Amino acid sequence: NLVVIFTKSAACAARVNEVLDAKPSIVGKETTEANSNSSAPAVKFDDVSFSYHDNSEYALEDISFTAQKGQTIGIIGGTGSGKSTLINLIPRFYDTSKGSVNVYGTDVRNYSLGDLRTKIAVVPQKAVLFSGTIRENILMGKETATDLEINQVVKLAHLDEFLNTLEDGIDTYVGERGASLSGGQRQRVAIARAMIKNAPIVILDEATSALDNESEAIVQKALDNLMQNKTVFVIAHRLSTINNADRIAVINEGNLVELGTHDELMAIPEGNYKHLYDMQFKNQEEVTA
Repeated sequence: NLVVIFTKSAACAARVNEVLDAKPSIVGKETTEANSNSSAPAVKFDDVSFSYHDNSEYALEDISFTAQKGQTIGIIGGTGSGKSTLINLIPRFYDTSKGSVNVYGTDVRNYSLGDLRTKIAVVPQKAVLFSGTIRENILMGKETATDLEINQVVKLAHLDEFLNTLEDGIDTYVGERGASLSGGQRQRVAIARAMIKNAPIVILDEATSALDNESEAIVQKALDNLMQNKTVFVIAHRLSTINNADRIAVINEGNLVELGTHDELMAIPEGNYKHLYDMQFKNQEEVTA
C-alpha cells in the first residue's frame, strides 16, 4: 500500500513542481512608464488584432474605439465572437498581436502588472470565491479596508439583508468557490469585493446571465451602485441591461461591426444590433404569450 501511495504522490509532486516552475508569458515592467496626460481616454483600443497562437487566424482583427472617463461601454455579440477576448486585453491577461491597448494614455505593456491591475476591477459571470469567511473574500479587494468601508460596501452590494440571516454574519465560513452560497449571493460578495477595491475601471463579464429573475434584480441594483462614477465595460447577455450605455460595441467574428448608442444602432436598417434586439424581445413576447 505504501508503494502505491508513494508512486501516486510522486506523480502529483512532479505536476505541482511543473506548475510552480512555469514561466509566465506576460511579464510587466518593474516600474510603470506612464505618460501623464489628463485628457487621455480611460481606455483606447488602437488598431488591435489578436491571435491565440502565432500564425493562426485572428480572434480579433483591426479593432479601434475609445472609452472616455466615466462612460459605460456595452459589448455584445454571438457566442465565440470575441467579446471576452477583447475585454481580457485591458488587464493584460493576453498581449495584442498587433496594435495597442492604452489605459489613461499609456500602453498597458508599459505598466507594471501591479499598477495596471489596481486600476481595474472585474466581476465575472461566475464569481470566484475562496475557502474562508465572507469578510476575508471581500477584503481580497483591499486588505487594509476598515470596518466602516466594509459596512459601506455590504450595504451598497445589498448583502446586509442576507448577512442578517446568518448566525455568524459576515464572518460566516464559505466553502471552496463559495459552495455554501447561492449564485446571487456569490455575485453580491464579488461585487462588494470590486466595490471596496474602488478601481476606476470596472469590467462586468455577463455578471447576471446565470441568475434567475429575482436574483438578477437584486444583483443589478448592486451593479448600479458599483458602476457610479466609473468607466465600465459590460459584456451583456440580456440586451435590456445595456440600453442606457453611452456606447454599444457589436462584435461579430472578431470584428467591430457597429458602434453607437442604442437609438443609433436601432436606426440602422438590417443592422446586427437591431436584429439581435428584435430577436431577443420577440422571443420574450412569445414566451410571455
